[in-house]
Amino acid sequence: MDKKKQLSLNKWLKQQSKLAKRWLMIAIGLGVLSSLFLLAQAALIATILHQLIIDQVDKHELIPHFAGLMVAVAGRAACAWGREIAGFRCGEQIRIYIRQLILDKLRQLGPSYIKGKPAGTWATLVLEQVEEMQEFFSKYLPQMSLAVAVPFIILIVVFPINWAAGLIFLVTAPLVPMFMALVGMKAADANRKNFKALQRLSGHFYDRLQSMTTIRLFNRTKAETEVLHGASEVFRKRTMDVLRLAFLSSAVLEFFTSISIAITAVYFGFSYIGELNFGHYGLGVTLFAGLFILILAPEFYQPLRDLGTFYHAKAQAVGAAESIVEFLELEVPALPNGNTKLDAKQAVTIQAEHLEVFSPDGTKLVGPISFTLNANQATALVGPSGAGKTSLINAILGFLPYQGSLKVNNIELKEVDQSTWRDAISWVGQNPMLLHGSILDNVTLGNPNVSDTQVNDALLASFSAEFVEKHGLNYQVTDRSGGLSVGQAQRLALARAMVQNGRFWLLDEPTASLDAKSERLVTQGLHASTAGKTTLMVTHQLSQLKDVDSILVMNQGQIEQQGNYDALAKQSGLFQSMLSAHHSAKSQDKGNLDA
Repeated sequence: MDKKKQLSLNKWLKQQSKLAKRWLMIAIGLGVLSSLFLLAQAALIATILHQLIIDQVDKHELIPHFAGLMVAVAGRAACAWGREIAGFRCGEQIRIYIRQLILDKLRQLGPSYIKGKPAGTWATLVLEQVEEMQEFFSKYLPQMSLAVAVPFIILIVVFPINWAAGLIFLVTAPLVPMFMALVGMKAADANRKNFKALQRLSGHFYDRLQSMTTIRLFNRTKAETEVLHGASEVFRKRTMDVLRLAFLSSAVLEFFTSISIAITAVYFGFSYIGELNFGHYGLGVTLFAGLFILILAPEFYQPLRDLGTFYHAKAQAVGAAESIVEFLELEVPALPNGNTKLDAKQAVTIQAEHLEVFSPDGTKLVGPISFTLNANQATALVGPSGAGKTSLINAILGFLPYQGSLKVNNIELKEVDQSTWRDAISWVGQNPMLLHGSILDNVTLGNPNVSDTQVNDALLASFSAEFVEKHGLNYQVTDRSGGLSVGQAQRLALARAMVQNGRFWLLDEPTASLDAKSERLVTQGLHASTAGKTTLMVTHQLSQLKDVDSILVMNQGQIEQQGNYDALAKQSGLFQSMLSAHHSAKSQDKGNLDA
């Protein structure tokens, strides 16, 4: 990572810290207060030893000193506890904010962009990489201030007692942050590479886990194991690079602080035996002065050593921030998002003129095309795979950017309030996505305004009641429809759409992958629910299209034909070719059954 980019990420991280400034200041304030307790503790210990050894004072006279020492120790412990709490709250508040920024950006980009990357990548971004910032905000940032404030306070106290010891502290202190910065620059780069490797490994693992059945059926277990082994090996090496730099950093800090403390100890040792006679302002080096300063010597360097320890947290945060900032600054074409609300009672009409649909990265997927979906009529969208049907649907849903005109009830989709538009849509897809929760949660999607009567009517109309009565509404369904068959999941998706009761029904291969019974039941439920409503159905099953009002035939991002079933069946073109292939496939299947 170049230095300019690293400085930019540091600046971004520090800007986020302003969100929890109160907790940050509390953590710093408690650290400064702890240093004052430290001075009192060191002074009391030095006084007690000086009076016992030099002045031969009776130990009973020192009881108040011992009591003060206990108070100082308890005060430091309380400050340390308070610092941990304040630091955690600081990091927590900022992590919640950053995670919300990511989620808002994901919502802005829409599902079409999200599906372009493995789920493991998003999980790493939202979870692991945000969590890696905790110690930066909770420990490193407060320690940056304390690494300056605490040594400065100690120097103010030490110089009036012995200027030579203060000079040793002053000269040796810069060595620690200087070498810490040298090691830290390499650590930040190693952490950045480590996070990239973790993203790849997470994406590989999650996708292979989802596809385990397919992998085993096609005997690709060994090959995929090697792929995962390679990704995990890269991650292992990157992790070891990070750890090696972390241990090197600690070793460097310990080395220089130990030398500095040793120099201070040697100075006082030679002063006590009369070999050195300077630094004491002519008053001589007393036992109190030597003990007091030697007790403070490790504590003088401790904030710098702690900063060095937490510098690894900074390197982690910078490495994590790179991907997060890149994602947050990602510029993609704006999705439709206006303020005009749709009339909740008006039937839906959709008109497209010279419509072009684009991917999030700006690639043209569909168009230019023109068509009309008339109110209260059913329209079918057919075409070979890759024709652009799904892209067109995503544009109508507001999930992909477009150019040209796409109007809903004579209002441009870009100007329509998307919440009111999606309230008007009932959607049933070919792969029903059920949430981790009860059957009731999945049917209502957590909407408390849905009555029991609405739920029961939807379950009956979607033919879901037969298995829901067996399991119960509180039956827990895992994600990816675990616990239910494909047909049962599809019928629950239909019930959910019925509860939505939209004025525009969007059906994307709703009976694909279903057995004959489930297909028949879902088809009956759809016919009953969509009667008299504006409907757009994407399907490959051409035999179901005789009853629809209009058919749009797509190919390579263009609408090649439009019309009803009878007209298109007689017209030479793509639809007639698809229909012939469909009839041939059915005849062959029937012949195989008869055989």
